[in-house]
Amino acid sequence: MRLNKAVAHRSKYSRREAEKLIIDGKIKVGKKVVKDPAFDVSDEDEILHGYKRLEKSSEYTVIVYNKPKGELVTKKDDKGRKTIYHSLSGKFRHFIPVGRLDFASEGLLLLTDSSQIAKTLMDGDFERTYNLKISSRVTKAMIEAMENGIFLEDARKGGHEKSKIHSMEIKPFVNWKVLKDHAKFTRIRVTITEGQNRELRRFFAHFGADVLDLKRVRYADFELNALPSGKTRYLSREEYHTLREYLKESK
Repeated sequence: MRLNKAVAHRSKYSRREAEKLIIDGKIKVGKKVVKDPAFDVSDEDEILHGYKRLEKSSEYTVIVYNKPKGELVTKKDDKGRKTIYHSLSGKFRHFIPVGRLDFASEGLLLLTDSSQIAKTLMDGDFERTYNLKISSRVTKAMIEAMENGIFLEDARKGGHEKSKIHSMEIKPFVNWKVLKDHAKFTRIRVTITEGQNRELRRFFAHFGADVLDLKRVRYADFELNALPSGKTRYLSREEYHTLREYLKESK
């Protein structure tokens, strides 16, 4: 296992933070300072941060946060914009977000103090459900693409202006349902199994429709329910049981 990954697994640091600690010479493997984040270590190796031995822990916490619009899912923004950590309690400062929601999106965001849990939930083929408001009616072309998938040769529309993603393959949606059909907009609920960069915004932009509102209401079996915007909650006992089953399956 890479040293930066091992440090993250045995501490409350993200992998990026662990990498910086290593490069800065603050991590030892045994009695030797190692500055290479890719250095290979085993479960039996002693890893120290200063004089503190980093032990593997089986305890972890996961929370649900109802992210409002206008917050970035990042620790720090060079432009000084508001991030989720400005709103979250200080005790969650070291928590790692499971995936992202862009600045203009809202809804369910999972965060955890375990990098292993975060990786399992991000890498898994879990369903994500979103409520959308788009600037047109649902067309036959949209329906065909939702049901069969589509390859966007030019996926820049709907993406961030600085995004380096120019094309994107989008898998068939798990399901979709029109919630409200209006002459000038449509409210639609969709479920997908990927979380590619602005995937839904790019998808509908391909058909000339802007996503006016985007709210994630479910991730895997974890639901937003009636959690108010800007608030957090811990997973329930039943949700932790579900999570443990996910972990067993991922091994």
